[in-house]
Amino acid sequence: MTQIRVDFIRGKRIESTHQIKALVTDADGKILLSTNNDNDFFFPRSSIKVFQAIPFAMSGAVKKYKLNSKQIALACASHKGEEFHISELKKWISKIKLKTKNLQCGIHGPLDKTASEKIIYSRKKFNELHNNCAGKHLAMLTSCLFNNHNIANYLDFNHPHQKNIRKIFNKFTETKLSKKNFSLDGCSAPQYSFRIKSVSKALNNLIKCYNSSFEYSIAVRKLINSTLKYPNYIGGTKSFDTKVIDSSKNKIFCKHGAEGVFLFAHLKKGISGVVKVADGNERAIPITIINIFKKLKLMNKTELINLQRMEEFYLKNHAEKKIGYINSKII
Repeated sequence: MTQIRVDFIRGKRIESTHQIKALVTDADGKILLSTNNDNDFFFPRSSIKVFQAIPFAMSGAVKKYKLNSKQIALACASHKGEEFHISELKKWISKIKLKTKNLQCGIHGPLDKTASEKIIYSRKKFNELHNNCAGKHLAMLTSCLFNNHNIANYLDFNHPHQKNIRKIFNKFTETKLSKKNFSLDGCSAPQYSFRIKSVSKALNNLIKCYNSSFEYSIAVRKLINSTLKYPNYIGGTKSFDTKVIDSSKNKIFCKHGAEGVFLFAHLKKGISGVVKVADGNERAIPITIINIFKKLKLMNKTELINLQRMEEFYLKNHAEKKIGYINSKII
């Protein structure tokens, strides 16, 4: 069994410690790294958006509404509300002739601080497109329009589109979702708890779909290739998942989720990983992922250096003075 911990060190003393749950396997399910939490349940949150987008990518809606690769990538995204994100979302909602109020994701300011401040200073209002899940919701609505499904209740547990999403989860995890594992995400979309090993199996099957010819392969390649082509659209210019895709030269598809979740799939090596910070603190994710990549040689030296350069592992105070550092151990 492997143990992974992340320490936040102030001066020479450990101030905080985060325990990590992780499972990394090859495409055939052989365990390469495990913290022995494989049977633990967790909510993957936004990390599983690529699976939620498969019914949309299969529906024919992309072709009918002439959606571009940036918009397809946004279907899998937790965008940060930067101008280029909002621009594509506005074009998308215009194509399907809906209004922002049709999105039932709720409203919050852009997660990118600069983008948020710009709107505040201009005295404009935030709307549903600024919600980081707007692309996922537009994908659901677009698919519903194509299939003539009711859009007023598109988030209901028994809505046809949500049934289609559960069918995808069941297929890729090779399990059957139980309603007792049902809850709501921050954006009001259905969210489910899974065993870590079930999400690992789903990633294995995602890689197989991407590299071979199966029932969902065309849709999977459409979603992943759009994201690899425009990685800034799955997160943002400062997002760690965007940085990983960039640094790996598009060999690794990945997605973060709230409460310290990170999923990755090395499309060339056929290796995937599920990582969950036990206490949900997302600050422990970057150094954990980088150390897993080092240990399993999932990135070469140049790629790792490029990724590390984009992250800051020193702790600084408000006066920009270094007061400590982040340390991660894989034992």
